[in-house]
Amino acid sequence: MALRSILTRLAIAAAGGALVALAATTPAVANDEWGDDPGASSRNDGWGHHGEHHGDHQNPRLYEGRVTARGGLILRGAPNRGGAYIRTAPYGSIVSIFCKTPGETIGGNPLWYLLTDGTWAWGAARYIDNIGPAPRWC
Repeated sequence: MALRSILTRLAIAAAGGALVALAATTPAVANDEWGDDPGASSRNDGWGHHGEHHGDHQNPRLYEGRVTARGGLILRGAPNRGGAYIRTAPYGSIVSIFCKTPGETIGGNPLWYLLTDGTWAWGAARYIDNIGPAPRWC
């Protein structure tokens, strides 16, 4: 089994375990480089934080994004539409992103972000614009 596949399965298992422990739309264009360069960065989207900062700039392991799904983004327990519903992130909210992984393709984008805002949950990258660099691979 490929290392990337093993790491993806471990990230999914860890996210599911964290969710159990914590008891725990409308298209927009995701701002991510989903080619072959895992270290690629994307543009800053120009949005200010305006007191909505939820990320941790002291922790280089976290990235930030803004939810672009007009009705809010459904966050799931796995990187696909069949994953258990965890919660909904409101339109325009800033989310903390731990890493990205391939999953079910949504609106032409195969990437999903593992979010760390109080719960570990997966959000389709199609509906999250990066603020700053694109997240690292899981």
